[in-house]
Amino acid sequence: MTHGMTHVESELTSQPECWMRAAAEAGGHGGALPVAGERVAIVGCGTSYFMGQSVAALREGAGQGETDAFAASEFPRGRSYDRVVALTRSGTTTEVLELLGRLKGRIPTTAITADPRTPVMEAADDVVVLDYADERSVVQTRFATTALTLLRAHLGLHTDTAVADARTALTEPLPEGLVACTQFTFLGRGWTVGLANEAGLKMREASLSWTEAYPAMEYRHGPISVSTHSTATWMLGEAPEGLAEQVRDTGALWVDGGLDPLAELVRAQRLAVAVAAARGLDPDRPRHLTRSVILAES
Repeated sequence: MTHGMTHVESELTSQPECWMRAAAEAGGHGGALPVAGERVAIVGCGTSYFMGQSVAALREGAGQGETDAFAASEFPRGRSYDRVVALTRSGTTTEVLELLGRLKGRIPTTAITADPRTPVMEAADDVVVLDYADERSVVQTRFATTALTLLRAHLGLHTDTAVADARTALTEPLPEGLVACTQFTFLGRGWTVGLANEAGLKMREASLSWTEAYPAMEYRHGPISVSTHSTATWMLGEAPEGLAEQVRDTGALWVDGGLDPLAELVRAQRLAVAVAAARGLDPDRPRHLTRSVILAES
């Protein structure tokens, strides 16, 4: 790690290379990844759950089959699927392991993880290991986006543009005045709603920011009331017609996400680190958080 650079900064800057590798390997995982026509659920916790939301929308939108996303703790016990895909960076998250245990022998399961030395290797029927995207940081960046890229490429939806835009996101200056804002709202549509949720989580984890996330069309149904001269509203993907003007009319800073939406998430990760630095916080030591949530048995 470069001297003076936090773990999260070092890891988020490596994302273009991680995405290229994941995309190149997407076709080499045999029957571990969902095939067209399967009814699939994607589960995870925190960041992984939000990535699951994005994948579910992408897969269903591509006509590959009905696809749902759940927090692992909220998986509906009585529902039947052809495959359940669990996203878990650590491979040790309690809710994910408990769910995989319940599904064993009933529904085929696949885990996508970063660490091959963890219990998830035995808990899931199939495992895809992205060890090159593992992280030391508590705050997830590259594993989440690399797992999403793997599944995006598996659906035939990844392009070289996403990687090029990620490089742009890492070098282009953030909009003037953005770091000084006191509140941030991220908006998405379709598959980018999950990205908006994740951008909001990054800001809360790394910089303790007041941050919200909504489907773009829902923003006008109440949340826009908090927008003012000290706030920012960031659109991941194409904005609904007229929304930018409505936000600007509140006095808020409007950030138009012109890059590939996943690259826009990289920009939001950079913002989280920049706001943390401006507030004298260490993004590698987020308050009350650990790298993996492992619940003690009662």
